[in-house]
Amino acid sequence: MEAPFSSERSQILLMDSRVVAMQEYVRGAFADSGAHGFDHTLRVMMLCRVLGTREGADLQILIPAALFHDIARPIEEETGIPHEIKGAELAEAYLLSIDYPGDLTPGILHAILAHRYRSSKVIPETLEAKILSDADKLDAMGAVGIARTFMQAGEEGGGIPDAVEHINEKLLNLKDRMHTESARKIATERHSFLLSFLERLEIERGADSYKGC
Repeated sequence: MEAPFSSERSQILLMDSRVVAMQEYVRGAFADSGAHGFDHTLRVMMLCRVLGTREGADLQILIPAALFHDIARPIEEETGIPHEIKGAELAEAYLLSIDYPGDLTPGILHAILAHRYRSSKVIPETLEAKILSDADKLDAMGAVGIARTFMQAGEEGGGIPDAVEHINEKLLNLKDRMHTESARKIATERHSFLLSFLERLEIERGADSYKGC
């Protein structure tokens, strides 16, 4: 005879069903793909699962925050309203509509408000907020970060020089802005890849690469 569900197992199953519903809701906000498209959101969520498990975070706070952290990017592009502010508003309304535990909501909203790289108004104070900030930055590093950078440059009508400038001015600074030890380990590897890529790109863009052709 199968053993009855433990309260912990029941909570995990409930969380999974809610996550699936949240994913579909957030997916609907992204009409187009891009550097900050829904695929970015999913990668950040997966990174949050990994980092959150290693660091002992509350996934019932962290995963919803990860899913909603960029939901208002399209709105910001249209209106100029900071996406972290509007995203927190959208998350709060959605969580209320599904009767999500009210004691978890403040932590979710804080993580969303504090995740932005350039935000100086809200500093990540909770473990979950720090992990979301780390995961968002990690997705801007390594091979994925390079791909996203060139996508963004193209979306803005730029080219290789613009992408390289972005890598130098932002991405190479991310390694030293991680909050958690787990993220720092991943960031070190991704940072090394960025440096190797820039070195190879410089060679291929230079005249020396055509010698002997």
